[in-house]
Amino acid sequence: MSDQTPVPSGRLLVSGCDVLRVPPEGECEILPAHDIVVVDGAIEDVRPAGDPAAVPGADVVDGRGLLAVPGLVNAHTHSPMVLMRGAAEDVTVEGWFNDRVWPMESNLTPDDVRAGALLACAEMIRSGVTTFADHYFFAERIAEAVAETGLRADIAPTYFSSGGAAALEGTVKFAEAWHGGAGGRVTVSLGPHAPYTVHDDDLRTLAGHARRLGLRTHIHAAENLEQTRAGLERRGITPVRVLHETGVLEAGALIAHGCGIVEDDLPLLAEYAGTTAVACCPKVYLKHALSPLTPVRELLDAGVTVAVGTDGAAGHNTLDVWEALRLVALTQKQAVGDATWMTVSDTLRLAMRGGARALGLHDRIGALEPGMRADIVLVDQSGPHCRPLHDPRAALVYSNRASDVRTVVVDGRVLMRDGRLLTVDEPALLAEAEARVARILDTSHGRAVQHYDP
Repeated sequence: MSDQTPVPSGRLLVSGCDVLRVPPEGECEILPAHDIVVVDGAIEDVRPAGDPAAVPGADVVDGRGLLAVPGLVNAHTHSPMVLMRGAAEDVTVEGWFNDRVWPMESNLTPDDVRAGALLACAEMIRSGVTTFADHYFFAERIAEAVAETGLRADIAPTYFSSGGAAALEGTVKFAEAWHGGAGGRVTVSLGPHAPYTVHDDDLRTLAGHARRLGLRTHIHAAENLEQTRAGLERRGITPVRVLHETGVLEAGALIAHGCGIVEDDLPLLAEYAGTTAVACCPKVYLKHALSPLTPVRELLDAGVTVAVGTDGAAGHNTLDVWEALRLVALTQKQAVGDATWMTVSDTLRLAMRGGARALGLHDRIGALEPGMRADIVLVDQSGPHCRPLHDPRAALVYSNRASDVRTVVVDGRVLMRDGRLLTVDEPALLAEAEARVARILDTSHGRAVQHYDP
């Protein structure tokens, strides 16, 4: 492994901020004028504001006039796809995969992936995302980018059965090498792409490795209703039942999208609700004119964790979880025809505690409480788009923008202070990314990593 950075030591004091309290259930609340005391990367105390000198030797972050929130969790993305941002627009799902994205991905080199991952990390830090669940190729280069920039990530190396035994073995070796890396900030899930690109025998094998290593799988399944119908027509079972019969659900799974989850699937998911989650990424469904949406209400009623994700920027265009959580709230109200459903508090909980639980990190992140790792984001709500500020919680869901994020702390380390990135050389990174994109976007060769035909 390339990075064995220890968990940061020392003391940090975020002083005088308002604090968003996100309970496991019920209404979120604002604690006015509080200090957050951090020791050795963990929150030691959240208490009414006092004299900063009362925490001797601490690095003091002035939080006055700002709202401290738990770091956002991007529960499903493909970070290096920022290099393809805006390069596959106004096309069908089939055209997106077969004519644009999978041909472009056949051009990627490990160095491309590293550059894309670094650019994605910079974007996520700037927008207050402190943890993300990634699913992509050349996973070790993504892990290196996470280690370098100071973020937290669960990384699943994408596996297609067409890659053969060597690719499957490489997936497992990556997990064995990197799980718990970067001082615990990097965790690993196994990453079979989808039931339609991974054979059942390989799903069983990977589920067995997941159980052996104490990991989960991160997999696309029932992404849309057409995939579920195709599974029923070809095999007589749904994609979710494939996961059940191959042991993927038993091992624990983060399911990307799940818009094609049907009523018969819910008991299967509920059986493993303690270790199963679904990541909802509504913008990509809207762009591709897909319906229905992820059945969030039904999943939550079944006890299944739901989290918020962006998918990759080739589809979502940004890695902005503020945008994604807002769309979750709006589309879910529309989908169930109930304006009182998906409340402000419930939406914030999905993006914070829900994301943490989806990644198996709920004992470490997702709330600003003593004992949790110090993943803290300071948000400015003084702009005219937030004022008058009748309810700071509602502003977080419906008004705040990524550009309102001022300071970001992960594991007690300040990654951005007052809008200045501290762990990324942004100008150099942008220049490198721009230099790579012409070659990546060239699809004249006719190659593709796969063919979409679920």
